[in-house]
Amino acid sequence: MQNKGKQIAIGLITGFANGLFGSGGGTIVVPSMERFLDVEEHKAHATAISIILPLSLLSLAIYCWKTDVQWSIALWASTGGIAGGIVGAKLLNRISGIWLHRIFGLFMITAALRMIL
Repeated sequence: MQNKGKQIAIGLITGFANGLFGSGGGTIVVPSMERFLDVEEHKAHATAISIILPLSLLSLAIYCWKTDVQWSIALWASTGGIAGGIVGAKLLNRISGIWLHRIFGLFMITAALRMIL
């Protein structure tokens, strides 16, 4: 039962971040699953996609209803995102857990620095 409480708390925080910032759920859900639920790195990254997809669809619906979405940008960025997602998913099982942590950490640090500066 305690695990379900942790899972729901992680979902609430992830959904809040995704709704508020329009993204960022993966930066919360992946480390949270690894640390608090003892999910192995590769499974945490794979599971994060299944968690973030419905959150993103819900956020998209709300953003479409409340604001203007730049559809031409969304179309082209999504096209690149689909191609990158295919490559990333195929590479996931070829990268060791330690390198997966390092690469993910590097992306998080880079994003944080860009937001601060």
